[in-house]
Amino acid sequence: MRYYLIAGEASGDLHGSNLVKEMYKLDAGASLRGWGGDLMQAAGVVLAKHYRETAFMGFIEVVKNLPAILKNLKFCKEDIVAFNPDVLVLIDYPGFNLRIGNWAKQKGFKIVYYISPQVWAWKESRVKLIKQVVDKMLVILPFEKDFFKKWNYEVEYVGHPLIQVIDDFKKTSHPLQLQRGSVSNQPIVALLPGSRKQEINNTLPIMLEVVKNFPSHQFVIAQSPGQTATFYEPFFSGINNVFLSGVGQTYALLSVATAALVSSGTATLETALFNVPQVVCYKTSAISYRVAKALIKIKYISLVNLILDKKLVTELIQHQLTPDNIVKELEFILHNSRVIEEVKHNYQQLRNLLDQQQNASARAASIIVGFIKD
Repeated sequence: MRYYLIAGEASGDLHGSNLVKEMYKLDAGASLRGWGGDLMQAAGVVLAKHYRETAFMGFIEVVKNLPAILKNLKFCKEDIVAFNPDVLVLIDYPGFNLRIGNWAKQKGFKIVYYISPQVWAWKESRVKLIKQVVDKMLVILPFEKDFFKKWNYEVEYVGHPLIQVIDDFKKTSHPLQLQRGSVSNQPIVALLPGSRKQEINNTLPIMLEVVKNFPSHQFVIAQSPGQTATFYEPFFSGINNVFLSGVGQTYALLSVATAALVSSGTATLETALFNVPQVVCYKTSAISYRVAKALIKIKYISLVNLILDKKLVTELIQHQLTPDNIVKELEFILHNSRVIEEVKHNYQQLRNLLDQQQNASARAASIIVGFIKD
């Protein structure tokens, strides 16, 4: 069978790579092509486009890069037609993927969507398009099945793929590798400022301003697979006790971290599954923030708080993201044993909610391959 997959960011590349590995087990002769990153390529996908060329974040950033986005859409459509897949597998990345899906449905392609767009957060009306376009929707968050049921749309809950990924990682030893130098015996605070340049530019300088307040700790920045080491160096040049991890070292970093400062997104969930107390840090352009605030209707921005439906981890958003506030919250989670125990207890509850299905990637692959064969 021929599969065309589209993932547009680091988390989609991770989940797409594990999906592909499971698909090959079920369809050894599969031919896979698409958009993704290094992990999907290593798993066996022939890349038509790397996500580092397509990751635009925020409303104003999308407007600025509209010509590039339109060019990418045109290229993607032409590439899909040339490859002529048996199924198109869309992985998150809704702004791009729903447009491609709408076009592909009209062209007669079968479409499976793995990792639903967050229509429960904003633009709920997109469910109408999803119902028209997507032949099979696979969701990874426990509350999404009930959400879509309100719209009379049957979806399949496969569990969250991070559970299996992190469990597999923990089974073997993974020493933390840095770009240069080595960490000491001081406790480590992990800095996860995001994967896109816009995210990193907005959050990392503020995170680094707090380093001087914690001389007994060392800070390690998690390098995004989509960015080079030289991109990060100007941020922490001349600051003591700050290091940069190697690419693909985020889990090794979280496995030894005492606390973390984390941008919103999948990283908040990964940090929780490693039992690391965290402060969520989010900042975007002023225009993007105003537009988002007007449109987004959820109480929290971190997946941890959303899934638990309560404020477990502190979220410092936009104007709240200041060095003073970070220092206050970081001191609170570093030196308050009662809070640390409460956070870890709730992290276990979070894991239990996400682990209702075993090996989400394998389950998703089985559904996709079975759907095409049937």
